[in-house]
Amino acid sequence: MSAIERLVLWLHVAFVIFTIGPVTVAIMSSPRAIRTRNAIVLQHLVVMTRIFGTASLGVLVFGIILGQQRKELSEAWLTVSMTLFVVALVLLVLIMRDQRRALAALKLADKQPVPAPQPAVAGELAGAGPGAAEDAATAEPAAAAPVTAASHIANVERGRIVSLGGVVSLIWLVILVLMVWHA
Repeated sequence: MSAIERLVLWLHVAFVIFTIGPVTVAIMSSPRAIRTRNAIVLQHLVVMTRIFGTASLGVLVFGIILGQQRKELSEAWLTVSMTLFVVALVLLVLIMRDQRRALAALKLADKQPVPAPQPAVAGELAGAGPGAAEDAATAEPAAAAPVTAASHIANVERGRIVSLGGVVSLIWLVILVLMVWHA
């Protein structure tokens, strides 16, 4: 292997390590930010996904250059790997779309007025029995706001992100197996 081939291989591996890992972490962290309704964190994860997802194109570029240098582009395992990588990139675009939709839904849900919980009136507890006053004192207050359409949209997007993120991770694992199996 020539020095140029080694340099391209190192760049290929470096792009894999420094782009695929962070974009996977950003994707897998997004559902938690949506579930906890943390729009600020989700906004940072959207930016992270966009930056590292775009930078992951370097993996494909240096992989193609390395395949050309080694005259292996016609090999089936390399063609399958490149095809799977392109599919993963398309799924990343869909994940970024879903992250943006969830972020917009969370911001919209935060703008909606939240009704204040009503305290129990003593007269309501009078007919309930002797233990009802203790139960009312120790019970947690009901949810402050009903499930809004915006938070429902965010939850739907969360499900999409989880499923597509799992598929993308599985695709990258298959590509890794193909690369190691060939070496």
